[in-house]
Amino acid sequence: MPVISRPSPGKLQLARPLGIWITGVTASMNSRNFSKLHYLVAVVFCLTLSFGQTQAAKVSLDPSNWGSEAGASCLDCHRKASPGIATQWHDSAHGAAGVNCLDCHRADPADDDAMEHEGEVIAIIVSPKDCGHCHSTEFKQQQGSVHTDTLARMEHLIPTLTGTRGNSPAVSTGCSQCHGSRVEVRGDGTLAPDTWPNSGIGRINPDGSKGSCSACHNRHGFSRAAAREPGGCTGCHSGADSPDREVYAASSHGRLFASNKDRMNLDSDQWVAGRDYAAAPTCVTCHMGAAPGLKGTHDVGLREAWALNTPVSEKQSLIVFKDGDKREWPASRNPPRRGADFPKADGTIGKIKAVASPKTRRKIMTRVCLECHGKGFTTAAMRSFDALVKQYNTQYGEPARAIMQALYEKNLLTPLPFDEKLETTYWELWHDHGTRARHGAAMQSPNDTWWEGIHRVNRTFHDHFLPQVRGVAGDEITEALIREHLGQDTETGQSSSTEPFLGYGEGKTGHE
Repeated sequence: MPVISRPSPGKLQLARPLGIWITGVTASMNSRNFSKLHYLVAVVFCLTLSFGQTQAAKVSLDPSNWGSEAGASCLDCHRKASPGIATQWHDSAHGAAGVNCLDCHRADPADDDAMEHEGEVIAIIVSPKDCGHCHSTEFKQQQGSVHTDTLARMEHLIPTLTGTRGNSPAVSTGCSQCHGSRVEVRGDGTLAPDTWPNSGIGRINPDGSKGSCSACHNRHGFSRAAAREPGGCTGCHSGADSPDREVYAASSHGRLFASNKDRMNLDSDQWVAGRDYAAAPTCVTCHMGAAPGLKGTHDVGLREAWALNTPVSEKQSLIVFKDGDKREWPASRNPPRRGADFPKADGTIGKIKAVASPKTRRKIMTRVCLECHGKGFTTAAMRSFDALVKQYNTQYGEPARAIMQALYEKNLLTPLPFDEKLETTYWELWHDHGTRARHGAAMQSPNDTWWEGIHRVNRTFHDHFLPQVRGVAGDEITEALIREHLGQDTETGQSSSTEPFLGYGEGKTGHE
């Protein structure tokens, strides 16, 4: 299945791994239908901006809903067969509250993955829907978050990497362990081994729910502290695609956490920034956490105003569907109408409830910053971040994308993805180095912004990308593309100033 496709009338198709065209719907669904819309629906989410709320909602069910007598007998065997699991459960909040094995694992005989075990009908997988029987607020937030669509993103946006460049074992033991698998139930009721075990955050469960609570809250221990630590996120958010482990560790926030972990109060019931802890922020603090006047949420993407993992970054509006699902929408495109039927991230159709602007999303994020920083400091930091993203876009992202698109339109590159070195170089330019630079600026890690980011983007662009373009297109076409998209040519575009750092011009003027 080709990833790069030629533009055809009325439709632009996504160049999935290379990112030449970024679109999720046909052109018939964009400006033509929405040209009459001259507004954004400003949404200040009550669930996000309410005062005096805690990090997690209290379970409202009566305790008579758990503590199954039949479930108590599970431990008679599991203390011997799997004592580690039994100990984890015993020391957990569930153990303290009397929530036992059968309370979570009990299944309906009609369930696809139901199985008979020691006289009881159970399911191996405890899905977010199961957890939602007690934790209904968290379930609703999680089901509408960007985390639940990570499998769809992997399947639809980067099929080449998960297909031609990744065989099945590599996908099931690598990609799917973070993005999730589509768990398959075999004819005998067992789970297909290439889709299970799996705790990926976007897993599609046999009951139709998305996600895995144990991706963050380790199963049987169900620890809040484990989810609030940076390591709860950076097990997946690391490497070229999402270099947050490295970026956070090198940032001032990460260094503060490392030296003040014992002051973080990670197992607090409420964990409100500025009140329950103030030593350092973690990933959860900024993206999900509570602050005075700001509710915590399991919708991890709610506060992100920029798309940072694309060839060219763009600010994003957030479409909220009536059933709670959400999807990103580029702010440069007219927002869809409230009440309209619109495609979700997974391709299904939903009815729109509201659209939140990038400004609203940024306002929510900065509310957390203000617990430790002044308004002027926070505004300046966000301005610097925005400026870096715009610099990357203008100097590298937009020119490179336009040049690649021109080469495809001229049939100088084949539609087959990654069969030419230039395609891999372009991928490394924006995906590896460009992503790191932008994440570095977002999280205030100077080394990742510059040396591991923009410095590498610049070298890749000038030392590899443009020379490879010349090898594909020839001198005449390359010079025309450079003039069109960079505003200079290779003969007159070079600097004539002194550059002591390179050993040229030291002690001389530029014309000596």
